[in-house]
Amino acid sequence: MTEIPEDHPRYESLLTRHRIEEGVEKGITSRQGLIAQGRGEAFDYLLGERTTESADAAERAAAAYLLLAEHPVLSINGNVAALCPGELVELANVVGADLEVNLFNRTDERMRAIADHLREHGASEVKGLSADGRIPGLSHERAKVDADGIGDADVVLVPLEDGDRAEALAAMGKVELVVDLNPMSRSAQTATVPIIDNIVRAVPNVTRHARELRGKSREELEAIVAVFEAKAALEAAEEAIRSGT
Repeated sequence: MTEIPEDHPRYESLLTRHRIEEGVEKGITSRQGLIAQGRGEAFDYLLGERTTESADAAERAAAAYLLLAEHPVLSINGNVAALCPGELVELANVVGADLEVNLFNRTDERMRAIADHLREHGASEVKGLSADGRIPGLSHERAKVDADGIGDADVVLVPLEDGDRAEALAAMGKVELVVDLNPMSRSAQTATVPIIDNIVRAVPNVTRHARELRGKSREELEAIVAVFEAKAALEAAEEAIRSGT
């Protein structure tokens, strides 16, 4: 990989591109993931490549939901595994969540490669490989889940999500925390908590909030999620994109 000087104006963007490229080379990320990364990068550029005030509020609400959950699960696809594996392991440890691999372009080789990659970054257990459960209403590979993972979860973090699975998980009654840079996507529109932010910023931000909130009472955490409004968060994100402020 070409050395990128930290003072380069596109340093963070170029770094994430290289992580996705490396993910493809390692068999973690599909080639279609390159397209998805480019699409997301375009929205991030319009957002000013920053965490907006409304996104930070969503990340705080997401942290509260994860801490309130009986069985939280962090869903991981190829792009997410390439971009922030260690950060997701850290978040899982802070909130007591399971990690589960879930792929549209699913092969046994990719599933094992991602699971191994997460273990290399500190994960003790990775779900998704047994696939002994299904999400109703889906006919593709993302329907396959672990019955004691996403199948049993009450709260699921679904970063960089496919819209139809987001809709199907919502139909199952699960609380969905969706990280998506497009506030108009089906995933974001379906989410209990739409986090309109770059995944490389969003996950550390949720972890930071979770650390701050771990000592709060259940009543205090419930008050945080009660005041969060998904519609207002989506509207604020769209306004930030349209106005550039």
